[in-house]
Amino acid sequence: MSSSLLRFATHLLSPAGIRGRLTILIYHRVLAAPDPLQPDIPDVIAFDQQLRWLAPLFHVLPLNKALEKLKNGTLPARTACITFDDGYADNLIQALPVLQRHSMPATCFIATDYLDGGRMFNDTVIEAVRRAPATHYDLCDLSLNSVDLTSLNKRQQAIANLLSQLKYLPQPARTTRVAALAARLTSEPLPDHLMLTSAQLRTLHRSGMDIGAHTASHPILATLTAADAKADIARGKTRLEHLLDTDIPLFAYPNGKPGSDYTQRDVDTVRELGFAGAVSTAWGAATADCDSYQLPRFSPWAHQQLRFQWQLLRNLRHPVAP
Repeated sequence: MSSSLLRFATHLLSPAGIRGRLTILIYHRVLAAPDPLQPDIPDVIAFDQQLRWLAPLFHVLPLNKALEKLKNGTLPARTACITFDDGYADNLIQALPVLQRHSMPATCFIATDYLDGGRMFNDTVIEAVRRAPATHYDLCDLSLNSVDLTSLNKRQQAIANLLSQLKYLPQPARTTRVAALAARLTSEPLPDHLMLTSAQLRTLHRSGMDIGAHTASHPILATLTAADAKADIARGKTRLEHLLDTDIPLFAYPNGKPGSDYTQRDVDTVRELGFAGAVSTAWGAATADCDSYQLPRFSPWAHQQLRFQWQLLRNLRHPVAP
């Protein structure tokens, strides 16, 4: 399909005004170079290419502005937004120059407990597997499946398997088990520079990128009591407002799957805490009828232009619950 036909199809699926449909893209990281252990994460060259593929089809707006236009019926045709979750330092170092080169804004959702040298549990697992000697590990005493790390493919499989076992554990148990796993796999120090520092966060904000909240400790909200979930969400919002001296109007649910990672209780909490809107990871494109506190998002993953653009079109057609 030619670029003009793709643009025409996008316009039909995402018209201006009250029938507008808003595409919101999710990223987490942009790497300096490809990482064999994380082949789905774009490096800076791939990210630049994806923005080149995006540009002919969509006009990119800041999320807060796009949400306002969506709700008042003035959304321009073919509008998209770019978001980043968690608060990785490469959002500033690698992604920002590419975004600026394409004159595209983004919203970065920050989990505040990991600023200034913190490390998320998934990165502890990935970096420990990266440094582990190539052998088989019996992890039954840690209540984890045994893993074979004797090849790149097996290391990739081990990461996916371990993360799936650990993700939904209660946070204290997960923290303890991940620490024991890392100690079992390697004695080498793990990186403590993956996440933004407070100074880098301020630089990112001053550059014109919007900042949103993503809780403080990045828990699976549905696994917490109502009081603990509210406290974690509020703590993240308050710290960002203190660091940046500005209101934080937008929120992203950690992990973000409706019903399993967060519930209506958490949606109500986000509204009560004064946020203007929130994003999930349910795919599809938002309409004016969508709940502003459960906006869908989408991650195109294709490495070829036509397939990447076709995924964007397919996402536009996906039905979204109001």
